[in-house]
Amino acid sequence: MRIVLVGPPGAGKGTQAAYLAKNLSIPHISTGDLFRANISQGSNLGKRAQAYMKAGDLVPDELTIAMAKDRWEQPDAAHGFLLDGFPRNVKQAEALDRILKDEGIGLDAVLDLEVPEEEVVKRIAGRRTCRNDSSHTFHVEYKKPKVDGVCDECGGELYQRDDDSEETVRRRLEVYHRETEPIIDYYRDQDLLITIPALGPVSEVTQRAMDALRERNKDAVAPSRG
Repeated sequence: MRIVLVGPPGAGKGTQAAYLAKNLSIPHISTGDLFRANISQGSNLGKRAQAYMKAGDLVPDELTIAMAKDRWEQPDAAHGFLLDGFPRNVKQAEALDRILKDEGIGLDAVLDLEVPEEEVVKRIAGRRTCRNDSSHTFHVEYKKPKVDGVCDECGGELYQRDDDSEETVRRRLEVYHRETEPIIDYYRDQDLLITIPALGPVSEVTQRAMDALRERNKDAVAPSRG
């Protein structure tokens, strides 16, 4: 299957994308990973993207699209892929449609992870990160450390990153509503949209998504491996 995953920041897209891709035996194509990989490998696309980023400019849609296209044309994506973080706006969605049409393929579904705005704020603003290792993360409500303000893993200080502050989260949500949310109606008009309530345990959200995909395309989706 060829799937696009959308949803506001804090909806759990990265987590769900990893589980869904594994269950569906298709690669998870994350634009964030694509940028990092192309830049670290020194590819032509990576060099061009890095030039924009160093200048403090947004990477043009055309370059983002080229990176995504290069990735889904790799052999492991021959039978499907899951796009996470792309498309981010209607212009990118339209470009994606044109490219897939030229290749004689199309999307099977667009999964919209639905989370109330206040829950998004609570999830992100409550996150605390270890100063010693940013992969060690906790939450003031959902994943409390054993000792307040101290990392369970290494004893480092836990702090709130600037981009996790409530003010920053609300600005990110404004950008999402303005730039990305319109693609929901775009895909709804194509009868591709599947809305998945994204509250609750990760495994339950994954199962909802798998059940919805299986119902849409019974022949392509095997039972979940959990």
